[in-house]
Amino acid sequence: MHDVYLGLGSNVGERILFIARAVKKLKASRSVHFKKVSGIYETEPVGIREQAKFLNAAVWAETSFSPHELLVYLKSLEKQLGRRKNARWGPREIDIDILMYGDLVLNEPPLTIPHAEMNNRKFVLQPLAEIAPGAIHPALHVTVAALLARCTDTSTVERSEESTKSFLSIVEE
Repeated sequence: MHDVYLGLGSNVGERILFIARAVKKLKASRSVHFKKVSGIYETEPVGIREQAKFLNAAVWAETSFSPHELLVYLKSLEKQLGRRKNARWGPREIDIDILMYGDLVLNEPPLTIPHAEMNNRKFVLQPLAEIAPGAIHPALHVTVAALLARCTDTSTVERSEESTKSFLSIVEE
């Protein structure tokens, strides 16, 4: 089993439902053993700025999947949940990214682990720091909390207590 950290996001339709359904499916998987989920954070979009705000969360789990098997599983899960093809950094129903996979450093397109941009994205680091502040970035050899503290991203990332409450009630059903 390998520790894995995932980032989830949605900015289309019922954003909380997309993220909650993804977490419920992860929890139900035989190959992904759920450990912890962050609260919900409302965030500004990156790249294409003229779109709805995102809701983001992070998950800590263990998996028996190899990194490539996990990627295939997550892409299949996104499709099951209704994700459609879209522009890079464009609106999306659900996005599930592998942020870190144990202490693995991998660059085999289409898979880069740790996620290539995670240390530059406050919307990734804030929810991840909530659930795993001491997790070590395997390429940079610093904690998630340290990455967040030195992140130069100035975009707004706010924990939404109301969304978190709704999200957790759906996940725990």
